[in-house]
This record gives sequence, C-alpha cells and structure tokens, in this order.
Amino acid sequence: MRDSAKNPEPETARHVKPRGVRCTGRDIYSLSRIPGRRIGLLGGSFNPAHDGHRHISLLALRYLQLHEVWWVVSPQNPLKPAQGMATFEERFEYARKVASHPRIRVSDIEVQLNTRFTLDTLRKLKQRCQRTHLVWLMGADNLAQIPQWRDWTLIFETVPVAVFARPSYSMLALAGKAAHRYARIRLPSRSAGALATMTPPAWTFFHSRLHQASSTQIRAERAAAEKAGEG
Repeated sequence: MRDSAKNPEPETARHVKPRGVRCTGRDIYSLSRIPGRRIGLLGGSFNPAHDGHRHISLLALRYLQLHEVWWVVSPQNPLKPAQGMATFEERFEYARKVASHPRIRVSDIEVQLNTRFTLDTLRKLKQRCQRTHLVWLMGADNLAQIPQWRDWTLIFETVPVAVFARPSYSMLALAGKAAHRYARIRLPSRSAGALATMTPPAWTFFHSRLHQASSTQIRAERAAAEKAGEG
C-alpha cells in the first residue's frame, strides 16, 4: 500500500474536488480490515465549519503523516447550548463544502455509533478499528478547556493527542491543567510523525501558523448581517 501521507497537499492549495468525502458506518468497518492506517479525528459542532478547521486538518496530514482526517460532526455538543445551533444536516453538509479535499472525510460517526461524549466515541472506534492508528486532533482552545470534558484524562489514555495553536489561546492552554498533568510525556513537534503509532498517553503541541477563523465570529457576523437586512 502506498503511503501517500508523506506527501500531502500544501495547506494553501485547493483540490478540485468540490466537497469533502462523506464518511459512513461502512467506512468504519472497512478500516478494520486495513492494517496500519493512520487517521486523525477532529471533533466539534462545526457550527459552522470554516477554513480554520481545514487549515488544522492539512497540517495534521502533513506533520503527523496521516492517511486521512475525519471531521466528527457532533449531533449536539454536551457543553454547548442547543439554542443557536444549526441542525445536524445543515452543519454536516456545510462541512463537506468547506473540507473540499479527498483525504478529509466529514463523518456522522457519532450518529452511527449513538455516542455523545468523546471518550465513548473513541472507545467504540478503537473496538471496531483495532488495526488502525487513531489520533485525536484539537485546537489550543480545547486543550485549555478539556478538564471540563467528561472523563478527560481517559481520553489521553485512549489515543494519542495532537494540539494546534489557536489565536490568543496557546499560552493559556500550555499553562493549563491538562498540559501540566501530561508535561512529561509531551512529544517534541519535530518527532510528531511517530505520534500516531505511539502507545497513549502521548501528545504534542504545534506552534504552527495561526488561522484567524472562528465559528463564534462567523455566527456573530451572520447575525449582524441578518439584522442589518431586516432594517
């Protein structure tokens, strides 16, 4: 099998494919029959998806030598209110438009697996894809707040974790509870190509080029535009 993950597309390039690849339950089971695949999992509400998500995904493909990145679109993030949340179908389809890359799969895994919490999703995926190397991807903002997540330490014990710098969050995240707890096992970013195959707990932090896109900002701009239109 050719390891195309060693030569991923540059992060500024756009692939001609118009949408991200849809990932269904059947993809999960097909993965279990392919040994050695390295898959990055980027979870979130994607309300809405934006180029910052794509930016992180392309960095992960390159630096972690992944075969694919899966966007795990949450039916309803337990830490976020339902009010103001677009429907799952709207968020899912818009994420496919933003992904626009053959190695970024937009996934309804949590719907297929009937899970709401990250740890439950990861455990079920590991059960079904025992020969696949999974890595949890997240921005520095989530590293700062992950102690609020259910059984957060067990997430680090279940899969390797890769964290990417986010504007105004990196210093806070690296000074936070999670970074301190696992400081001794932090892998230098220059060695991150080996992270996917390491036994957890193992994690790394990328001081990568920052992307300014924010779902919160996009929602605020949309709401302001709608209000102006009504006036």
